[in-house]
Parts: sequence; structure tokens; C-alpha cells
Amino acid sequence: MITCIVVDDELKSRESLKILLEDFCTGVSVKALCQDVAEAIAAIKDHQPDVVFLDIQLQRETGFDLLTKAHDLKFDVVFTTAFSEYAIKAFKFSAIDYLLKPIDIEELKRAIEKVEKRLGDNITARLEQLMSNLKTPNTENYKLALPTSDGLIFVKVQDILYCEASSNYTEIVMADSKKYIVSRTLKEYEDMLADHNFYRIHNSFLINLNSIKKYVRGEGGYVIMNNDKSLDVSKRKKEGFLNRIGSKP
Repeated sequence: MITCIVVDDELKSRESLKILLEDFCTGVSVKALCQDVAEAIAAIKDHQPDVVFLDIQLQRETGFDLLTKAHDLKFDVVFTTAFSEYAIKAFKFSAIDYLLKPIDIEELKRAIEKVEKRLGDNITARLEQLMSNLKTPNTENYKLALPTSDGLIFVKVQDILYCEASSNYTEIVMADSKKYIVSRTLKEYEDMLADHNFYRIHNSFLINLNSIKKYVRGEGGYVIMNNDKSLDVSKRKKEGFLNRIGSKP
């Protein structure tokens, strides 16, 4: 049984999420509904929940204020938010779950499934990285949480040379030659990294355009990365790729 509390300053939102959780999510028990930080802190102490569904804006405070005051975080967090696309990317980069309002039932079910897999994990590092990314105006200093078999590893985005597809997994190749196998698809990383000067040159490769050493022309051609690795550019991606690097097709 997964125990949770819902924190939202709107009564309708609290009650609606409670109904969704208890009617559509098997093995979930809602222990408390809270409207502000003070109520939530008390409920966390009383119930020791497995997960807190947390609204961002809580009257005069925020969900982040709650997490700062909660100290020793022994529960998972799923944010419920209507935040901007910029903020949503910060959540994704930090491996923190979020649900956009109005909440979709299928997305809620998936969030609960993720919580089940992470029970017992330490969330502190993920939250600290989220806060850092939200406060960082220069995206070059963004760090990305990589879910590996050993746990989460945080890497600077600009230190990634390229990502290579491997079925439903992705291999992340770093500038220092380290490689990480992560349980996410290349498409997910394409969506996250598109605004950080990454480009998908092939079904199998997403590259950091800042880390190209040379492009060799051909039907599609290929790039040589800073680690001297040669990666094919697909014929279909060639024109878009050349436009991105400022070269005429």
C-alpha cells in the first residue's frame, strides 16, 4: 500500500486528486489533504507518507518552501503544476515527476508506478539539482540526472558528446570518455536537449553540436566528434543538420 498526502491550496483540486488516486490507482491510500505549508508539515510528521503530491504555489508560500522546512526527506515528491515549459524541462532534467493540471488519469497512474519502483530511494539529490537548475539562468551549467543501474548520476549537459540509441535504452558518451547506459529512449533525450544545441543526425545518434571536430560530406556524410568517433548522418537528416551548423547543403 502506497500512502500519500495531497498539498494544494485549492479545495477543488485537493478533493479531485484524492478521488482520482483512490478510484483509479490500485493500492493507494490518501492520508491527508493539506492547503498550506504548515498543514503539510504536520501531516508529513503524523503519517510519514511514501509520496507527497505537491502544488507549486501554496497561498503565500511555495512547494519548495515546504521541502526546505521538511528537512530529512523520506518521501517521494510528485509536483502538480501549470508551470512554464522552461520549468518543466528543469523537472525532467532532475528526474523529478510532475503532473500538469488538469491531471490526466493515465499520467497519474504512470506517476504512481514510478513511485513504486523508487520506494526507499533518496530524493534529496534530485530535489537539490532541480532547485539548482531552476535558479540557473545560464543553461550551460545545467546538470542532467541519468538513471543508471547504480542509481542517479548527475552530469553537466555540455560535457555530453553524444547519445546513442540502444533499443529502449540510451548510451550517453561523455567528453571524459565515460559512458552511461540509461533506461530512457533517445527520443526523450532529443526532446530534453534540443534547446541545448543538440541535434539528432540519425535514428541512432543525438550529438552535441559544440563537440563536432569535422563533418565529411557524402550521401549523408558523417561527423567526427571530439573523441575521434565517426557517426553517420542520415540522408534524411543531412539538410537540417547542415542548416544547424551554418553550412549550405
